[in-house]
Amino acid sequence: MLGASSPFRKDYQFWMHGLHATRLAEVTSDPSRLSDGNFWAVVATFEGELQFARFRKVVEVPFPESLWRRLSRPWNSNLEMIDYISYIHSIKEAIADGTVYQVNACRELSHYLGEKPASLAGLFTEILRGHPAPFASYLRIPGYEIASASPERFLSRVGSRIITSPIKGTIRWNQDEFGEKDKSENLMIVDLMRNDFSQICESGSVEVSELFRQEKHPGITHLVSDVEGKLKADISWGEIFAALMPPGSVSGAPKSSAIKIIETHESSGRGPYCGALGYIHGDRAELAVAIRTFWTTGDKYLRYGTGAGITWGSDASAEWEETQLKARHLISIAGGEL
Repeated sequence: MLGASSPFRKDYQFWMHGLHATRLAEVTSDPSRLSDGNFWAVVATFEGELQFARFRKVVEVPFPESLWRRLSRPWNSNLEMIDYISYIHSIKEAIADGTVYQVNACRELSHYLGEKPASLAGLFTEILRGHPAPFASYLRIPGYEIASASPERFLSRVGSRIITSPIKGTIRWNQDEFGEKDKSENLMIVDLMRNDFSQICESGSVEVSELFRQEKHPGITHLVSDVEGKLKADISWGEIFAALMPPGSVSGAPKSSAIKIIETHESSGRGPYCGALGYIHGDRAELAVAIRTFWTTGDKYLRYGTGAGITWGSDASAEWEETQLKARHLISIAGGEL
């Protein structure tokens, strides 16, 4: 529980889908607290660390605008092109061995913000103007500040009905057709999410309600599918997170084998990137996959993650370019050289 004298308390807030939550009351990692009917903002890291923030006041308003001073220095990547291509070749060797079918390979970009970092509220203001996204969200709580332009639904819940909409497949905005590699990759993740849902949903209720939908976003087009189900009676949020995290679209298939490969090559961890971000309010929830996401943790560095799904048919140079494509537009909004 936060005391009345907690520093920067007025700065703690959450915004998503027009809902603005303020007056932070509590931060916990205990998912059993989510059943109390209150409004909880959620951030779950790719590695499984859970943070839930209870806010006392929630109103439906536009995001309160702030100014952003564009960055000017170059961004640094924790994996250069030659290292990322080597990572891809290692994945393809594992595919050839039958260890895994698909792995989402990511890298982290970082930019020094200076001794007195500005709030990301200004950056989020610019994101809403220049890169509107269906699951755009902003969160500031102790230890995290996150500005996300996520296009991907991780989990929406209304009562006992849940839906996930994995994105696998990316082409430029002016291209028309997805290739077989993209469709095959999408289908792998759809099957993975059906399996994850089957652990928490009533038998026979899990279905693919839409397969291979095209969604247009700034600069790119995504291939998206929908998987739906009906939750088992008395299922807890702890059980839901245990079954579904990390999101299948940003891990790989089989998930357990893909995660082992990711841990070997991404030793610094992903943090909130590729985790889940959103809110839970009683038996309603909107959680996004935290991609197209900027974040800080108090160390004066702004971070941004980007990645690509690797299959046997992947061309290493093309996959590197896909990570550039996914980063380019949002980095141009933040400023600095990619």
